Amino acid sequence: MENRIAGCHECDLIQRMPPVPPRALAQCGRCGALLYRNRPGGLERALAWTATGIILYIIANVFPFLVFQMKGQTLSLTLVGGTLAMYDNGMILLSGLVFFTSVCAPGLLLATMAAALGPLWMGWTPPWVAPLLRLLPKLRPWVMVDVFILSILVAVVKLAAMASVAPGAGAWGLAALMFALSAALSNLDLGALWRGIAPDTPAAGAQVICHDCGQLNPRDRKDGRLRRTCRRCGAPLHRRKPESLQRTWALVIAALLCYLPANLLPVMISGYGGWYRSDTIMEGVVYMLLYDSWVLAAVIFVASILVPLTKILILLCLLISVRLGSRRAMADRMRLYRITEVIGKWSMVDIFVVTIMTGLVQLGNWGTVRPGPGALYFGAVVVLTMAAAMTFDPRLIWDAADENHARSG
Repeated sequence: MENRIAGCHECDLIQRMPPVPPRALAQCGRCGALLYRNRPGGLERALAWTATGIILYIIANVFPFLVFQMKGQTLSLTLVGGTLAMYDNGMILLSGLVFFTSVCAPGLLLATMAAALGPLWMGWTPPWVAPLLRLLPKLRPWVMVDVFILSILVAVVKLAAMASVAPGAGAWGLAALMFALSAALSNLDLGALWRGIAPDTPAAGAQVICHDCGQLNPRDRKDGRLRRTCRRCGAPLHRRKPESLQRTWALVIAALLCYLPANLLPVMISGYGGWYRSDTIMEGVVYMLLYDSWVLAAVIFVASILVPLTKILILLCLLISVRLGSRRAMADRMRLYRITEVIGKWSMVDIFVVTIMTGLVQLGNWGTVRPGPGALYFGAVVVLTMAAAMTFDPRLIWDAADENHARSG
């Protein structure tokens, strides 16, 4: 394998990449982003784990994941049942968010991988493969099976104080699905798949890196204007994400406005024997401490209070530093940006816990649980901060060090 020209999708540096030995990786020389990981047989393993994941996905959705027994009554809950319970309580937007992240997104991801990897494994490249490969990275952040598993553990601790709770077949299916998805994605090398569809062929004077497939695209017009779409995958081409700063600012400000009511208003309202109590997120942490669940209390505090606030502060720091054209600690700011991508989805723990409690505890005067108004604001904070991290273009961090790049493109 000869040296080839590669562009970094995070800092826009065009560099020559040497041959990469099997099971090794290549990183960007400036920002440290992963450029390529050589996984021999990765396509076959990813496809096998995808097929396994489809079977486990069916099990996880067909069978209940929790069985709740109280006062002689037995209730069970499936993934869809939890979203329906939220819908019945008037939380239409929140039920849609829970359904998408726990049911729809994992199914779409598995179906997309099967539809894209199957033909490539057979040596066939139908026209739908490129759009599906472009869709995969966009779906991945919204797949929250691992977060849902953690939420089940938190809900079990809360429910165990009032009744008997046992995991159902769906819970074991979810746990196995989490590992199958992780294995499939870890063996998936999108760069290798794109090169299998069409090799990297950078032309002289290549200027723009496709953010979807990594192809280097040249100026191909006499007036020097850029191509509108990538010549390999067909994705729209931009020097920088259009209006990245404006959109990120709007989303971060909206998240800040929702953060206060999300923490001050109750996220869950519980009723037992004719009396009711409302719990905010912080009161939920105190509840776990009272039952000596220090670990889960720490998990809820970090995931539901610290993580959203940390994401907002990091994004504000990045926005201000880009606006000022700062050249300081660019690599450190890049690491902060990657942190926002990794931690964002874990804030959904409290939303899933409320969904599980609402779906299971419906025993009339003996016990009921329903979502509070704070849950809707908290769901908005999660979505807004995740969307803000996605709209922010990390290449803007490096523009101050490269006068040849436009700052807002």
